[in-house]
Amino acid sequence: MRWQNATVSKIVRRSPTVSSFFFRLPEFIPFVAGQHVSVRLTAPDGYRAQRSYSIASAPEETGHVELAIEKLKDGEVSPFFHEVVEVGDEIEVSEPIGGYFVWPADDKGPLLLIAGGSGVAPFISMARHKLLSGSNVPLLLLFSARTRGDLLYHDELAHIVGGKIGFDLMATLTRETAPPPGMLKGRIDAAMIGEALRRLPAPPLQVYVCGSNPFVENAAQLVVDAGVAPGLVATERYGI
Repeated sequence: MRWQNATVSKIVRRSPTVSSFFFRLPEFIPFVAGQHVSVRLTAPDGYRAQRSYSIASAPEETGHVELAIEKLKDGEVSPFFHEVVEVGDEIEVSEPIGGYFVWPADDKGPLLLIAGGSGVAPFISMARHKLLSGSNVPLLLLFSARTRGDLLYHDELAHIVGGKIGFDLMATLTRETAPPPGMLKGRIDAAMIGEALRRLPAPPLQVYVCGSNPFVENAAQLVVDAGVAPGLVATERYGI
C-alpha cells in the first residue's frame, strides 16, 4: 500500500453529523469513480488506527480528494476528524483502492444507484464524473436519509438533474412525516424499487448499493426480488 502525507485544505459541513474533508496530495493519483482510500492516524505512542472512506470528488477534479466522513458515536477515527482535525493538518492517505464497486463513464448503462445516508459518497463521485465527462449513460439515484438535513449533496444533485444529462433522483426520508414536495416518505421498499426501475429507459446493466450493513442487505434483496439478476448487483458497506 502506497501512502502520502496529505494536507487538509478545506472542511465543509454537509449535515449535523457529516463533513467533507478535502485533501491536497503531494502527488495526485488517478482513480475511478466509486473507489475509496484509507486514512491512517498515528498516536504519539505509536498506536495506529485506520479506516476507509469512499472518494466523493470526481476523477476529473485533480486538485484534491474529497472524503465525506460521518461522525459515529463509537468510532475510533471519525470523532478525531470532527473534533480535532483542522485546515492545514497533515493526514496519511493511501492510494485509491477497489476495482469492484466502480464506474468509468465509458461503461454502458442504464445504472441504478441506491444510497443510505453517507453511503451516497461514491455516487456523488459518479454523478460528478458523469457531468464532467459528458457521458450520456442514464443514471438514477434512489437516496434514503433520515431527514431533509441528512440528504447530503441534495442541492448539487438536484442541479445535476436540472441539467438534463440523463441523471434522475428519487429521495425518501425515513423520519419525517411530511417530507418536502417531490420527496418520498419511509424506508426503501418494493414499491420504490419498482418505481425506480420504471423510470429508467431500460433495465439496468448494473445496480450499486451503498450504506450500512442492514440497509444494503434489505435494498439488494428488494432489487433481486424485483427481477434484477444478482450478478448485476454490487454492494458496499460502511462502518466505524
